[in-house]
Amino acid sequence: MKPALLLALLLAVACGEDTGSSGQPAAPAGSLAPGCQNEIRTCMEQRTSPPPQTIDAAKTYVATVHTSKGDFAIKLDQKAAPVTVNNFVYLAQNHFYDGLTFHRYVPSFVIQGGDPKGDGTGGLGYKLPNETNPAPWNAGSLGMASNAAGVSGCQFFVVLVANSSLATSGVYNHFGVVQTGMDLVQQLRQGDTIKGIDVTAS
Repeated sequence: MKPALLLALLLAVACGEDTGSSGQPAAPAGSLAPGCQNEIRTCMEQRTSPPPQTIDAAKTYVATVHTSKGDFAIKLDQKAAPVTVNNFVYLAQNHFYDGLTFHRYVPSFVIQGGDPKGDGTGGLGYKLPNETNPAPWNAGSLGMASNAAGVSGCQFFVVLVANSSLATSGVYNHFGVVQTGMDLVQQLRQGDTIKGIDVTAS
């Protein structure tokens, strides 16, 4: 299989957002869905379009992701992907990601999280617009998962090793780069938890 096609399939599976047909393991019987623990998740799943403008176009935003293994900081690129960054900031500030996991780890490729179901099939009630840009997909690049239905509203990934195929194998909305803590990102694995995401503006 060609590398570009393999990468597209990996990210598509990780962002299934279907009704459970992806082959991912089901949640244990009797377990609470993440949406039952965070009201905004339920509200966002009912939205049909991205959230209203939250960010200031004149400012620079940095998102610090607190995980069960430590923290890493991402400089967000709102000039390249304004809708995507606004959406990410809105979700982070409203604690959407708190308690979710990194549900997929692919060695030498990506670590991916932000799925409210925790199995790669969850998502919101809307898709993001395609916001392609020429930024290279280097280690530390931040993107949104994507499949045939469109760009995910919540599932994001961090590239672990530079991969030019991501620029041609799909639309993943490159919207930031890890600024500090890339060594921590390299240690993340499937099942590690996102404790919260703090966003600062300057």
